[in-house]
Amino acid sequence: MKGASIVFLYVLYLTASVQCNSGQEHDVLEAFINFRRAKVSENYDVEYGPTEYSPVYVAPQEGLKDADRIVTLPGQPAVNFSQYSGYVTVDPAAGRALFYWLTEAEDSSTKPLVLWLNGGPGCSSIGAGALTELGPFRVNPDGKTLWYNRNAWNNLANVIFLESPAGVGFSYSNTSSDYITGDKKTAADSYTFLVNWLERFPEYKTRDFYITGESYAGHYVPQLADLILKNNKITNRTVINLKGIAIGNAYIDSEDQRKGVYDFLWTHALISDEIHQGIIENCNMSYGANVTQVCLDYVTQAYLARGPIYQYDIYAPLCSSSSNSSWVPRFDPCSGNYVSVYLNTPEVQKALHANVTGISGPWGDCSDYVNNHWQDSPLTVLPVIKELMASGIRVWIYSGDTDRTVPVTTTKYSLPRLGSLVKTPWYAWYNQGEVGGYVVEYKKITFVTVRGAGHFVPSYQPERALAFFSSFLEGKLPSSK
Repeated sequence: MKGASIVFLYVLYLTASVQCNSGQEHDVLEAFINFRRAKVSENYDVEYGPTEYSPVYVAPQEGLKDADRIVTLPGQPAVNFSQYSGYVTVDPAAGRALFYWLTEAEDSSTKPLVLWLNGGPGCSSIGAGALTELGPFRVNPDGKTLWYNRNAWNNLANVIFLESPAGVGFSYSNTSSDYITGDKKTAADSYTFLVNWLERFPEYKTRDFYITGESYAGHYVPQLADLILKNNKITNRTVINLKGIAIGNAYIDSEDQRKGVYDFLWTHALISDEIHQGIIENCNMSYGANVTQVCLDYVTQAYLARGPIYQYDIYAPLCSSSSNSSWVPRFDPCSGNYVSVYLNTPEVQKALHANVTGISGPWGDCSDYVNNHWQDSPLTVLPVIKELMASGIRVWIYSGDTDRTVPVTTTKYSLPRLGSLVKTPWYAWYNQGEVGGYVVEYKKITFVTVRGAGHFVPSYQPERALAFFSSFLEGKLPSSK
């Protein structure tokens, strides 16, 4: 069998292996990685680097903040903080607008501003981040009512959830070609969004600002941060007071990703010594390397051997007919289903000031079209992270240690390549008298693990995630006691 055909079958097999929870962020990332493995296109080989500065569209925002205020959401419990949601136009000629949801802190004037980005590429920060992870509400199994998440991150900050790029969730464009996008355009649109949003909410212009996210946001977050810092140097423009970034279970380097996945499977007893050794000896993990038949055989064995486990939290149950609300306040594996029902309710969309104008009509957690038409994605963002480290902003990377999709091993392989010396050696950090995870501080970058958390860290370990987030905002290492 010729190499190209082998690669094609390899992609088909791995893509088919992730369909049990099709449409969710982690599945889209898995399919994207596998697609890139076989894609022969110069667009996937380019290194990321912001182009020369070009004027940013800025529109009058008077009166739009009041129009965006959420009075209350259907089925929402009573709360003492304000919420806003709506659209910010980033390209009036194309009719391109991004949808956001701001959940303020109770004492909003004293708290920093945080932007949260989910990955995919092509997945919703509203459906995942806001309603199943770090937002103040979770959806009940009835798909109609909400329950309060006491470990929400707006306890500590004012949090914006942004659906980006256009074509994701409620974000849209009137120009269909806009849905063929990539890393650079996503960063540019997110920057334009922020500049305009700060005009709409001027009280936040001088506030400390942080960018956080997970998964393919391992690309989004560093690239947007880099663009902000470069544009901040332009005089007579909006200066965004960026203080730091934090990315979780982050897809940041393609070679480390491939190597790290199989090592994680082996070290967690999900594949045999023989299969692991076969992969090590017969599979070249370098991007663009030919996939031999022997390698394909071992990879196939690895995916068959692990069985039908939930690969984004390997010790969690699958969503099935037996899943029910007894998992609350633990993470309900069917939460994504409840969110989909809730966000496709007309009354909810009206309360959120959302229009169903996307590619496929109804709101969806992830856009397969956007993912399948992604045009540029560097093999590694480590050079961008190095630049951010040199800039002096706070750079933290965190990993839930039970995620197979972007496992902790991938990040551990990437960290030494940043060339930073250890400042504080690896130690256990604690939360509520138990080990919350482990941390190592390098010069200019900090790495934190969250024990017992999967791909969506705030979903699986909300209290530990909040404790980590508090340390990040304070710029202090997590407690060793």
